[in-house]
Amino acid sequence: MKKLGFGLMRLPKSGGSIDIEQVKAMVDKFIEKGFTYFDTAWMYMNFSSENAAKEALVSRYPRDSFTLATKLHNSFFDSLEDRDKVFNEQLDKTGAGYFDYYLLHGIDRGSLAKYEKFDCFNWLLDKKAKELVKHAGFSFHDTADVLDDILTRHPEMEFVQLQINYLDWESDWIESRKNYEVCVKHNKPVIVMEPVKGGSLARLPEEAEKLFREADPKMSVPSWAIRFAASLPNVMTVLSGMSSMEQMEDNLSFMENFVPLTEEETALCHKAAHIINSQIAVPCTGCSYCTEGCPKNIAIPQYFSLYNEIMREDMEKKGWTVSFTNYGILTQTRGKASDCIACGQCEEMCPQHLTIIDFLKKVSEKFEH
Repeated sequence: MKKLGFGLMRLPKSGGSIDIEQVKAMVDKFIEKGFTYFDTAWMYMNFSSENAAKEALVSRYPRDSFTLATKLHNSFFDSLEDRDKVFNEQLDKTGAGYFDYYLLHGIDRGSLAKYEKFDCFNWLLDKKAKELVKHAGFSFHDTADVLDDILTRHPEMEFVQLQINYLDWESDWIESRKNYEVCVKHNKPVIVMEPVKGGSLARLPEEAEKLFREADPKMSVPSWAIRFAASLPNVMTVLSGMSSMEQMEDNLSFMENFVPLTEEETALCHKAAHIINSQIAVPCTGCSYCTEGCPKNIAIPQYFSLYNEIMREDMEKKGWTVSFTNYGILTQTRGKASDCIACGQCEEMCPQHLTIIDFLKKVSEKFEH
């Protein structure tokens, strides 16, 4: 398998809906270049990603010509029967007949108890025994000690999906390196999610971008992030949430005949991470899990992005930045940061374990006063 997967979480949109014709063109290009791995999930794209997979991929290509992965998230079942209800609807939505890879989604120390309460590990193995799933695994968002415990108690899991990128490699929040090393220890191949950290590693501080431009002017800035993850020996594939044909073509240009980073190039990524980490305020990936069901309809990821941008600005010199205008535009249709009622729902959903309520207070102080 080539080391690039098509993540169907951030698909192109037109008029508020998935631009299915553009997705079809992207799928065609992806397969034409010899890539086969597609990743979706129950709630991606407002619960419509699996439908898009059926229309753009499953109904147009022989089933044995591609690899399809999807997931069960703990927020969408509350009984033994619910697990099968979701799974059967996923089979119907995708029309796939079976899933090549199926994941228990977003496991952390909080959700693990629910997955175990409802016997989800054995449930997934039963799906495999019935040939409805080929490979059983899970995606993970927590510390390495928790991961080590899970893999020790569940050696039957065949793979792990981890958030890995050069910015999070030594992060105390994400522990990319430590989690990767646990997978190596247990001989579990890794699928990488968030290699470009929700697109944030495509837009770097000027000093960090200059490092990459000077090292290789032909390579795009996000290419360094994807190649960093793909260069790790135990990585099976790297998922990229491509939302345009331009992004697709850029990724294919360096992943079609992938060459791992040299030691010098890897060191450059770590140097860039140091520069970025010294300037980033909120380490949000923009996954938007936090916004589903927010009682005040607050545009949390967008506000954090604007906050990060403004915190990188030299406000003493500028005095004003377009981020203030963009914040005002967003608040015309979405709740303001100060509208937060601290219900905590967003923090329960956040894969990055961000203290969202506290960060929203900082956003409010910056943009509303």
